[in-house]
Amino acid sequence: MPARLGRYAVRRRIGAGAFATVWLAYDEQLDSPVAIKVLAENWSEDLAVRQRFLEEGRFLRKVESPYVVTVYDAGELDDGRPYLVMSYADQGTLADRLEIDGLTPAQALEVVREVGMGLQTLHERGVLHRDLKPANVLFRAVPSTGSGTGRIRAMVADLGLGKSMEVSSRLTVIAGTPSFVAPEQAQGEPLDPRADLYSLAALSYLMLAARAAFSHASLTAAAAPGPPPALSTKERPYPPEVEAVVSRGLAADREDRWPDVASYVAALDAALGPVAGEVVEPWLPLDPHLTQLGAAPSIKVDDGPLPEPVSPRRTRRRWLVGLAVAALAVAVAGIGGYVAAGDRPDTVTVDDVDGALSVTVPVAWDRAVADDGWLPPRQKEGEKTEYPALSVGTTSGWSDDADAQGVFVGVVPGTELPARVPGHPECAAAKPPVTANDGETVTVLYTGCGDGVVVERVVELTDNLLLWVQVRSATSATANRVLDSVETHGFS
Repeated sequence: MPARLGRYAVRRRIGAGAFATVWLAYDEQLDSPVAIKVLAENWSEDLAVRQRFLEEGRFLRKVESPYVVTVYDAGELDDGRPYLVMSYADQGTLADRLEIDGLTPAQALEVVREVGMGLQTLHERGVLHRDLKPANVLFRAVPSTGSGTGRIRAMVADLGLGKSMEVSSRLTVIAGTPSFVAPEQAQGEPLDPRADLYSLAALSYLMLAARAAFSHASLTAAAAPGPPPALSTKERPYPPEVEAVVSRGLAADREDRWPDVASYVAALDAALGPVAGEVVEPWLPLDPHLTQLGAAPSIKVDDGPLPEPVSPRRTRRRWLVGLAVAALAVAVAGIGGYVAAGDRPDTVTVDDVDGALSVTVPVAWDRAVADDGWLPPRQKEGEKTEYPALSVGTTSGWSDDADAQGVFVGVVPGTELPARVPGHPECAAAKPPVTANDGETVTVLYTGCGDGVVVERVVELTDNLLLWVQVRSATSATANRVLDSVETHGFS
């Protein structure tokens, strides 16, 4: 993790994709958090990718809308890679919300309204988005101007595929996300704002039905989508008027769609508004832990901090909560079925993205998850190999919060157990180290850590790898069950 990007102090990584990495940083001069998007090193010499990266900044800079991510600044690192300084969306993405809690019809309508206003502004400035999808809708907490609790605002982000309408009116490169892209875009035809309108309708369908209208495996399939399945189901009924509005937005022939985004939003508002009801502020629950600028869960050894896992982010749980029009239900991920809310399990098993690590934790812990690896210490100078790691906790800062609970499991290079495990000065006492498995495992229990305990365990995983486990729990019994549930895969 770089200490600084330009004049901005880096706090943690927010996410990474094929072309760029996004960091949470702090503007010390203006006393404000920002998100900094940096072009990936392996693409720095590709002039086409570099140009597209810079065009995104120019497109966003043209737009002045609270419903579109703002670019504040741009620069270049010492190695020549460009970066964009943007507004920080501290409440995650629509993809996060859909995977964890789902949305009520009223909340879904509010997202459509706000995203629609963002798209309208882009279109008025002569820009097409071309890649509207859940991951590109961000949420940001907006302070209340009065005595209220504040609100959440939806913003359109990521114009990596954005094009000026002048260019899009001619034949363009085929690109986009198959399940959300308009047929004419998948065919490489000239585009107009109705392509973004189609994507907004596909997004509406997903939010309302808790399932995608299409699950295209390729852009070839998206080029000839056919009619979508019925929006309404027995569990999620909607009036015919709502179905008609969304279906028209998803018409394969753009001439059969609504003429523009504003018309679609107004029609959906008129059809869905009376049955969806009003939203109260904040219309989505504020997650205070997402606003924190401090480090993600970390552990300490030999009085020095170990690098943190990737910034905790919400990930798919084994159960997802969804709200129907009139009843609360729990959506079973990926199949559109439902079970009673009281049937959810007491524990959940979480895996890292590579399937190398897994741990079973109480359901209440599964709120902040980091699952795509870390850069541990003890590597050779200059080596930056990423190893499997998994962090699951009740908050994003569980390891430094005596009132929080969580577990960190990470692979560390090493040929023998360390002389000391991490110390915890916040705890009243430490039990003597316990060794097991012929000296291949050492465990230390710390007690009097606020209202709970902390357990540190190091295991000789292979001849040159160690497994590090840290648990913070309210009781020793829960900590022991979590420790015993840790499993590794593929290391034998």
